[in-house]
Amino acid sequence: MLSEHDFKYKQLIFHIAEDGDRILIRNSNLIIKDKNDIVKYQYTCYRIFALFIIGNVSITSPLIKAGKEHGFSISLFTTSFRLYKTISFLGEGNTLLRQKQYTTTREDEIAKQIIIQKVENQQYMLKKIRNKDAENAIRILGTSIKYLAINKLNGNEIMGVEGTCAKAYFNRIFRDCDWKGRQPRLKRDKINVLLDIAYTILFNFIEAILNIYGFDIYKGNLHKVFWQRKSLVCDIIEPFRPIVDYKIRKMINLKQIDSYKFEKKQDQYFIDFDDSRKFLKEILGEILRYKMHIFRFIRDYYRWFCRDRAIELFPKIFLDEEYL
Repeated sequence: MLSEHDFKYKQLIFHIAEDGDRILIRNSNLIIKDKNDIVKYQYTCYRIFALFIIGNVSITSPLIKAGKEHGFSISLFTTSFRLYKTISFLGEGNTLLRQKQYTTTREDEIAKQIIIQKVENQQYMLKKIRNKDAENAIRILGTSIKYLAINKLNGNEIMGVEGTCAKAYFNRIFRDCDWKGRQPRLKRDKINVLLDIAYTILFNFIEAILNIYGFDIYKGNLHKVFWQRKSLVCDIIEPFRPIVDYKIRKMINLKQIDSYKFEKKQDQYFIDFDDSRKFLKEILGEILRYKMHIFRFIRDYYRWFCRDRAIELFPKIFLDEEYL
């Protein structure tokens, strides 16, 4: 099992492929070459946690073998940031864990704890804004947290409370940004395009950590089983979404987004490919600021779940804490 110390020094590698790029393995090093056989990047496999490849690139069987030997996952994306394949290796065969996932009767209890922590983290981000509109939303979220804590709710009821919180939260955090509402994958405005990209990166980072422990990522609690939906990843990402929400808001306020080029086709926005690199760098940096928060939460959730601990001992994550 990957230790906290080892994870701290692991790297996420993002490669936006250009025509003719090749990825090779030599002497336990991952090497990326261009079409002229010139080395563009080189990384030691011992430090890689996950390799994200965006676009078309030639990969070899030694790369897949290295992923298995060194325990890093490989995620393949289209140029529009749609994930189409993940190759992961760690945690295979944890049948006891999966048996617990399939037979647990605590889905609603777990779902409620996940949403409570999501709303708490939304509150934390809104408190950083410091205006009267934000204060009103903070009070709404606080009331919802109390309601979740003292009432026994089923999954649909929990999702209903989460939806109410989301409306209040997004309307405040993007209040001065021409916000029209959260519309996943519809690409109706620039902010939703950026949120989709950022959530995708965060989603796959969390998936890679869950795979370390051998979870069946298709068996969730808040998000129920649905054809090819990675429901557990959908669960665990919830408390961490505010990380990228606030980062995008900050980038808008600093006018970093103003320089990005967007193209509109059939009522959908698409970000310029070169500008997407700049945005990925910003979002990746923000996710890495909180990578130990994410790792510790998933590790503690694994331990809590396997040991059938009381719901009062459900792992907590506080984004305002500094993890060294």
